[in-house]
Amino acid sequence: MRKSYEQAALDESHVRPLPIDQFHHWFDEAVKAKALEPNAMTLATASAEGKPSTRVLLLKGADASGLVWFTNYGSRKGQELAANPFAAMQFFWGELERVVRIEGRVERVTDAESDEYYRSRPLGSRIGAWVSPQSAVLPARANLESAWAEQQARLGEDPPRPPNWGGYRLIPDRWEFWQGRPSRLHDRLVYVRQADGSWLIQRLAP
Repeated sequence: MRKSYEQAALDESHVRPLPIDQFHHWFDEAVKAKALEPNAMTLATASAEGKPSTRVLLLKGADASGLVWFTNYGSRKGQELAANPFAAMQFFWGELERVVRIEGRVERVTDAESDEYYRSRPLGSRIGAWVSPQSAVLPARANLESAWAEQQARLGEDPPRPPNWGGYRLIPDRWEFWQGRPSRLHDRLVYVRQADGSWLIQRLAP
């Protein structure tokens, strides 16, 4: 299977000076293009031994301080981030023939940020955060469903945030914006954070 990418180009003279601004520009265009879950991203982490793993998550915040998602701290990614607090994420917007890759250090968000987002979730999802021992082996789905029913009865309509659930923020030191082009001569622009906090923009070979 082969596709020729011909929708657009990416030129140094047309990108925003700050990568977060360029990201928001592309994200807004992905939303307008009705991309399937434009905030879906692949997150890559690695164990203390350097063994990588990936999963698809939903981005819940992006500003100058970093990119935020929420999860179970005891999950595989949570355990890996505790041992090796660096990660990479990737967005793929096929409708626009675009990819964004981001690398950096990861830290937990504040309890207040986690509490605020937790309260904004649908009730079923808030209860689900109490129920799932994420990444652990389950004997059967029935165990998960019975646990959910028990927690629903116990927690009621206003459950508190579980202590093992909350947010992470990736603080980027490298962004790459990839635009598909014909003949596999793709445009790749990378932003690299400098020691003084500024961003160096460079073109990479496809």
